[in-house]
Amino acid sequence: MLQLTNKRFLIYIFLLILLGTINNRNLKEVDLFQISEINISGLEASEKKELSKKLNFFYFKNLFFLDRSRIEEVFKDNNLVETYQVFKKYPSTLKVKTRKTKFLAYVKKDDKIFYLGSNSKLIEAQNKNDKIPFIFGTFEIKNFLDLKKIIEESKFNFSEIKNFFFFPSGRIDIETNKGIFIKLPINELRESLDLSFLILQNPKFEKIKIIDLRQKNQVIINGKQF
Repeated sequence: MLQLTNKRFLIYIFLLILLGTINNRNLKEVDLFQISEINISGLEASEKKELSKKLNFFYFKNLFFLDRSRIEEVFKDNNLVETYQVFKKYPSTLKVKTRKTKFLAYVKKDDKIFYLGSNSKLIEAQNKNDKIPFIFGTFEIKNFLDLKKIIEESKFNFSEIKNFFFFPSGRIDIETNKGIFIKLPINELRESLDLSFLILQNPKFEKIKIIDLRQKNQVIINGKQF
């Protein structure tokens, strides 16, 4: 999204055009408008460096006639950026404000480990040290994002989950950071998560290892039905 700054400057230019002292053709050639500086915020140093390489094309281009579509192309291919804003700061600076995508989980694909971002994109993971869950099995990204939303709306804490297991049937298991497996049904996920939370809070089930909620109106804990 482009946003113009320094309205007085634009009014001044408009008056120049109106008075005929400068026309659109030679306006593009005026050195005053050539981009000589690009400032990027919202990313780490190495990430800024990579983005700067993609934006180098805009150096010495006319700031007044900035090509919006070219900017959109750059960010379309950038999996790290979730949202961005571009500001023109006259006479020669382009300011790019970004918001980095949030890493939600790890995914293995083609023998490589990727982050799954909140922007629904995969980003190759350089260092596997973030405290985020790993996703196993075949799944649709939208389905995972929907599941995350359900978890956040439940009493269960997403940060307590170590692993997700997706099955061809559409069913999901989760493993907590304490090594407890919760077998969830296909439907009524939020209710099942709330029930799991209550069970885990009960001192009676201190040595719990498996909560099986796959069958409606039936709870199996460590192989025993309740």
